[in-house]
Amino acid sequence: MKNVDVIIIGAGAAGLMCAIEAGKRGRKTLLLDKSEKIAKKILISGGGRCNFTNLYTSPDDYLSENPHFCKSALSRYTPWDFIALVEKHGLSWTEKTLGQLFCDQKAGAIVNMLVNECQSTGVEIMLNQSIESVAKEANLFTVTTQHHNYQSPKLVIATGGPSIPAMGATDFAMQIAQQFSLKTVPFQAALVPFTFNKQALESFYKDLSGISVFAEICAQSGKCFKENILFTHRGISGPAVLQISSYWQQGEAISINLFPDENIYSWLTRQQQEHPNAELKTVLAYKLAKRLAHKLCSEENVSKHSPLQSTLNNKTMKQYTERELESISQQLQTWHLTPDGTEGLRTAEVCLGGVNTDELSSKTFETKKVPGLYVIGEGVDVTGHLGGFNFQWAWASGWCAGQVV
Repeated sequence: MKNVDVIIIGAGAAGLMCAIEAGKRGRKTLLLDKSEKIAKKILISGGGRCNFTNLYTSPDDYLSENPHFCKSALSRYTPWDFIALVEKHGLSWTEKTLGQLFCDQKAGAIVNMLVNECQSTGVEIMLNQSIESVAKEANLFTVTTQHHNYQSPKLVIATGGPSIPAMGATDFAMQIAQQFSLKTVPFQAALVPFTFNKQALESFYKDLSGISVFAEICAQSGKCFKENILFTHRGISGPAVLQISSYWQQGEAISINLFPDENIYSWLTRQQQEHPNAELKTVLAYKLAKRLAHKLCSEENVSKHSPLQSTLNNKTMKQYTERELESISQQLQTWHLTPDGTEGLRTAEVCLGGVNTDELSSKTFETKKVPGLYVIGEGVDVTGHLGGFNFQWAWASGWCAGQVV
C-alpha cells in the first residue's frame, strides 16, 4: 500500500495542471493514468499545434445547466496566466482567428512543459495504471490498480469525457459519480459533425465533399455561429457546424445563411443588370465554389435538398422577376436542413454533460457530499465552444483544485 497526500486520476490537461499546483504546495502528489502516453488529446489538438487557450474567454463561451458555475474558476485563472507559463518555458505562440492561440513549437512542447513542471514540483506520474476500484473508508480513499493499491485523503477525478474512445476515453468520471451517489448530466457528443441519410448523401452532399464555404449557421434555439462549413462524404462539418452541434437536438432543423455579410438581393439585382444572359448557377459561382453553385441549382436536387425552389431554378438572370430574386435571396440566406444525426462520440471533440455542478464547490471543485473527492475538467457539466475554450476550462478547474487538495 502506497500512501500519498493527493491522488489524481487522469493525466490530461486538467489533471496535469492540478498536479503541478498541488506539487507547488509541497503536497506528495501521485498522478495515475491508464494510458501508456501522457495527454493524448493535447497531442492531437489543433492539428498537432495545440490551440491551448482563447484570448476572449468568457462565461458566455460555455454550456452548462448552471451557466454561472464556471465564472469563479475562469476569473481566477485566466488565459494570460497560462500564456505566462508558456512563455516561462521559452515557447512562443500565434494568434489565429477569433482569439485562438496556437503553440509555435507544436502540441508536444506543451505536454513537455507540463511534465517538466510536474517533475520540478516532485509529482510522481505513473502510466499504464488501469483503475480496478475506488473506495472510501473513514477519511481515506483507496485506489486499486492491476499493480498496486494507493491511499490518500484527497482524490481528484480528471478523466475527461468519453469522446474519441479509440484514444482510450471512457465515462469513468460518471461511474465514480454514480458510485458516490452524485447527480449527473448524461454525456452527449458535442463539437461533432452532422450526418445525413444515405439518400441525401448520394444525391446531394457526396458530390460536394471537400468544399468549404463561409456561412452563418443557426439552431432552433436561436444560437448562431459565423465560420466555415465543410461538406463531407458523411454530411457537413467545419468550425461552424461543430459549434452549432452543441446546441442541436435530434430531429431539429438548422438554418444556414450562405451570404451572411452582404445584401445578396442587391448583389443579384446588379448581376441581372450586368450579366442578363448568364444563368443563375454561373452567377452564384462568382461567390461560391462552382460545384456548390451548380448543385444548388440542379433540377434533380432543388426540391429535396437545395434551398432553391424548382420554380426558381437556374434560368438566365433576365428571366427572373423582382419578386423571384427576392425569393432566391431569402432562400439562400435561410437554407433549412434537418441532419439525420451526428458522428457521435467517435469523432466528437468533447462531450456535453458530466457531474452536475450542484454537487461541486465552484471555488475548489470538491464534492459537497463526499469530503476529499474532487472532479475537474471535462468530467464536470461545463463544456466550451470550439477554439481553445475547453483547454482554458481544464487549466482553470485544475488550477483551482490544486490550490486546496
